[in-house]
Amino acid sequence: MKALALPPKSPNLNAYAECGVRSVKEECVAKLTLFGERSLKRAPHHYELHYHGERNHQGKDNLLLFPAPALPLNRKQGKVRCRERQGGLLKYYEREAA
Repeated sequence: MKALALPPKSPNLNAYAECGVRSVKEECVAKLTLFGERSLKRAPHHYELHYHGERNHQGKDNLLLFPAPALPLNRKQGKVRCRERQGGLLKYYEREAA
């Protein structure tokens, strides 16, 4: 990590940080039993991958922020499959390529 100097008189930056920290705490860390530093580091990493690449965002018209490049163009065909992270805590449903 690297310290970043913030511009003076920018109180709105704290609100964005609090929202992000709250999401990680409520949706990830609070639902897990962590054993040691390694699992504490791995849990937010998997949550970040899920949050940015697999989770729909209501503020962005229920779209993925950074979708995987291998998504099929016609997503109305094919079987639906479930992908899981963190032992089933985070789930993502997608269609297989037809």
